[in-house]
Amino acid sequence: MGEKPTISISHLGCEKNRIDTEHMLGLLVEAGYGVDTNEELADYVIVNTCSFIEAAREESVRTLVELAEANKKIVITGCMAQHFQEQLLEELPEAVAVVGTGDYHKIVNVIERAEQGERVKQISAEPTYIADETTPRYRTTTEGVAYLRVAEGCDYRCAFCIIPHLRGNQRSRTIESIVAEAEQLASQGVKEIILISQITTNYGLDIYGKPKLAELLQALGKVDIPWVRMHYAYPTGLTPDVIAAIGETPNVLPYLDLPLQHSHPGILRSMNRPWQGRVNNEIIERIKTALPTAVLRTTFIVGFPGETQEHFEHLLNFVQQHEFDHVGVFTFSPEQGTPAYSLPNQLPQEIMDERRQRLMELQQPISWSKNQQEVGKVVDVLIEQENPESGELIGRSGRCSPEVDGQVYVTGQAKLGTIVPVAIRNADTYDLYGQVVSSYK
Repeated sequence: MGEKPTISISHLGCEKNRIDTEHMLGLLVEAGYGVDTNEELADYVIVNTCSFIEAAREESVRTLVELAEANKKIVITGCMAQHFQEQLLEELPEAVAVVGTGDYHKIVNVIERAEQGERVKQISAEPTYIADETTPRYRTTTEGVAYLRVAEGCDYRCAFCIIPHLRGNQRSRTIESIVAEAEQLASQGVKEIILISQITTNYGLDIYGKPKLAELLQALGKVDIPWVRMHYAYPTGLTPDVIAAIGETPNVLPYLDLPLQHSHPGILRSMNRPWQGRVNNEIIERIKTALPTAVLRTTFIVGFPGETQEHFEHLLNFVQQHEFDHVGVFTFSPEQGTPAYSLPNQLPQEIMDERRQRLMELQQPISWSKNQQEVGKVVDVLIEQENPESGELIGRSGRCSPEVDGQVYVTGQAKLGTIVPVAIRNADTYDLYGQVVSSYK
């Protein structure tokens, strides 16, 4: 046997995809492959692709083409591999393998077969796999933070979304399995775990017969990790017991990421989310009453087919009324294979862009004033980066999630990957500025 080839992974897409990347790295390292962060030095480059919307596919294709031009042996994994298997093999002769979203755990076998000269197509038509705490994993996030997947796939069929087609139906891990992985992460010095799945409020429904998010949060309360954050909490799943568990479990951050997508019942019906229409206002008010310190993040789609000026005004009023801490706005992307693709009254991109701009401009002063309220406080900040030149530190408070929300720019001394108290001196629309409280022992 000659030397094993070296492998590099080019990662695209969401944090669910990132966990798949981390498991592939872990499996390859365990099998004795050299993993190199430098794509130029690697024999194989695994491109873990995203296929959620057009812009993501374009980025994935650009990366694939650049690597093909550099004569790399390319292994295509992730959502785009699941989505366009045959086309990718046809159009990219440099691709030695395509691997589906439910097959990344077979990566070592895929590389071995490619080494033998086989062109590998390893794709389960219906993805059913989910990794657990026994699957090797090599973390790629900053040292203090780890994503923890509680479930994979989704049973909802929102009209604009291709994810169930790409990742299969929901499958949850047991509470014991998730807690075991959280314990491992705690022993590695992780300070924040971020619970992710397609829809975290439905966690456990498939294996326990009813959602078990409240029980999961209570169980994670016993793990020695200071921050537990949830992503993708659908408002209808924020039942009184879940809200109570968030309030009573000290390490569970009252950070709620509500992917609302719209406020108008008519648009929500077209989106095939009719269950959401009549609950938005009431649920948001209930959360704010039950969790006065709650930080609310949400995302909206503007320009869904048939969205009139009146529908859009409804959304503007809704955002003005509820004063969310963080708002993400996306323009509608028509995805082949979804019902919304063929709906009448598709809007021109200019109108969609204009609406996105207006909604973001409406939110900016709200975000600004939320940030001003932090000035003068001492807040806990997880230190994530250090600028070697200036010595300035960059971190996040519990109010902010990685990559999507703001940061805290910090002066003073602190170790990377630790949580330290920071006196906030200043704030702008997105970020805070402060100083480590030095008398802290």
